[in-house]
Amino acid sequence: MIVLDIETSGLDFVKCGIWQIGAIDLDTGEEFLEEGRIDNEDQILDSRVSKPVLEVIGKKEENLRDNSKQSQKQLIINFFNWCKDKKLKNCICQHPQFDLGFIWVKARKYGLEIPLHKRAYDLHSIASLKYFQLNKEFLIDKDHSDMDLKNILEFCGMQDNRGAHNALEDCKLTAECFSRLVYKKNLFSEYNKFPIPEYLK
Repeated sequence: MIVLDIETSGLDFVKCGIWQIGAIDLDTGEEFLEEGRIDNEDQILDSRVSKPVLEVIGKKEENLRDNSKQSQKQLIINFFNWCKDKKLKNCICQHPQFDLGFIWVKARKYGLEIPLHKRAYDLHSIASLKYFQLNKEFLIDKDHSDMDLKNILEFCGMQDNRGAHNALEDCKLTAECFSRLVYKKNLFSEYNKFPIPEYLK
């Protein structure tokens, strides 16, 4: 399985661009992390409900439009080439509708063949179900699920020490939580300092 995370210039699949892709092949441990520049027509759009996008990703606009970086199209081509020989082409994401949806839209824009399977494992759903099994209720904030990556990390006995978003770091955190929730075991030695909670064993 391929753990996937992307970093973008906003939440709109059509108006915004992808500037970073991170991935881990769970079968081999092989990692992928590359950056590119968003297209000239891509916008940087802030969400109405969170911090400004440039603050979240720790970048300036000129970083996302740096002509010395490969194009967004080439970034996606490189990622697809990395995926082609992977044993299982289903992705694991914290929010697959976002990560895969964004990649699907851009791949169609460039006429690229998508090597990934349409079905994905959603860490949010897996963690929410486990939380419900233990607590007989879902983790809810007002009118929506509150099982974001920060709360999943806490549920899995870890801490959210992230600064600016980085796609590979988020992939590692997603993979570690997936392993703890599904296989009841630690995946990366760097997270050994965070014991798996007894309720997940």
